[in-house]
Formats: sequence, C-alpha cells, structure tokens
Amino acid sequence: MTDEALIAAARQAARHSYSPYSNFPVGAALRFADGAIVTGTNVENASYGLALCAETVAAARAMTEGRRGGLEAVAVTGPGAEPITPCGRCRQVLNELAQLSGTDPLILCVGKSEVRRLRLSELLPHAFGPASLA
Repeated sequence: MTDEALIAAARQAARHSYSPYSNFPVGAALRFADGAIVTGTNVENASYGLALCAETVAAARAMTEGRRGGLEAVAVTGPGAEPITPCGRCRQVLNELAQLSGTDPLILCVGKSEVRRLRLSELLPHAFGPASLA
C-alpha cells in the first residue's frame, strides 16, 4: 500500500469521528509489515479527560486483533490546514507497538496540502518502552 492510500484510509476513518465538543475529527491508519491496515478515529466524551485519540483507538484495535509489532507507518489526518502530529500520549502508545518488534515507523502528519514525514523516534526521542523495564 502506498503512502497516499494510507492517508486515504486515515481520512476515511475521520469520517466516523465522534467529536461533538471540539469539532476536530481526526483519523489514523496504521500499516503493518504484512500489509494489513488498521484504522481508528477520535471518540470524545462529555467528561473531556475520557476522550480517545484516533491513534490510540487504532493501536488498541491492532492489539485486539493480536498484532504485536510489525508497525511500519502511521498516517494521521485532521481538519486543519496544517499537518497534524500525534499528541504525546499517542506517541507513547505507538512506541509501545513499534518496540515490540524493534521498528521505527514512518509517521505521515497530514494537512490539507502538506504531508510531513517523520520517524517516530524524531517525535519521541529517548522513548520509554518495554526494553526500559529489563
């Protein structure tokens, strides 16, 4: 799957966003080494602290499906003109999944007309992960 197709999957996921409070629909799509794509969208809650980010939803879905590593790329889309990056919590959640197989996934931060391509290690340097507990 191309990066463009991964971005399209993230945009499609954002269409299912439940974001009545922020009106900021976010979509995420995770690509794995076996070619599988797992998507997620943000889910808000009237108790704001209970909201779930799109990347966290996608990572939880992947883990629920039995995926334990092989994360190659992530696309994150939002409604704004500027490229959107995963928040700190989501960077950590993605890092957990990536470190299970020692990958450093490409993160596609998507805006209306620009895509920033960064490695997760650039967004979360010196990350804490499973190996930190050994």
